Amino acid sequence: MHFPPFNHSKSRYERKFVVNDMHYHEIIQHIRNNRAAFSGLYEPRYINNIYFDTNDIDYFYDNISGKGSRKKARIRWYGELMGNVSTPVLEFKLREGMVGNKISFPLKPFTLDNKFTGELINNIIRESNLPNWAESVMLMLKPALLNRYHRQYFISFNNEFRLTLDDELTYYGMHSGVNNFMEKHNDNSVIVELKYDTKFDGYESAHITNEIPFRLSKSSKYVNGFEFTHPSIAT
Repeated sequence: MHFPPFNHSKSRYERKFVVNDMHYHEIIQHIRNNRAAFSGLYEPRYINNIYFDTNDIDYFYDNISGKGSRKKARIRWYGELMGNVSTPVLEFKLREGMVGNKISFPLKPFTLDNKFTGELINNIIRESNLPNWAESVMLMLKPALLNRYHRQYFISFNNEFRLTLDDELTYYGMHSGVNNFMEKHNDNSVIVELKYDTKFDGYESAHITNEIPFRLSKSSKYVNGFEFTHPSIAT
């Protein structure tokens, strides 16, 4: 599979923290007490994703093995999980070490229901006027996971650092056949992510990170969700 070259000039850091043993309002208080003086940015909203992987789930294994170059492919939309998806976006996330790029393309609308199949996704991909490389990549992948979570957004006083707070995480396994989404897996973790451009990496970013009193994690929501929905493979 051929992806565009990694764009270092548009890359950014994403530091993930996992919180398992703290009340939501306490987490918010820690965020607001940070030296970055974080404040609310957008209205909170629900985010939905369909993640894709190879037949050999290479993206999953690359992530858990800590491989330096990692890839992720997903379709993302906001609001309701099921029903009409009016503004889906195809996203490729490329990572080199600690920094990442995101490449996005709009997709044609579709309906997510209990008759949703991999072939339906392939038709969406073919009809969405994507660049040749993006279409070729997606037609070689298969749906692997559906997830949903509630996100709250924050930004630092100097507008250089963004922080997101995700809770109400739910996961559904997916495959190329008919998906009825009957088996729902709940994750009670809260995920905090600190995001900033590489040009802001240094003394200030280190101090902001050090004042976030949560466990730093390398795992992604895709990895966590895949382990929830495929325990035999994950072990």
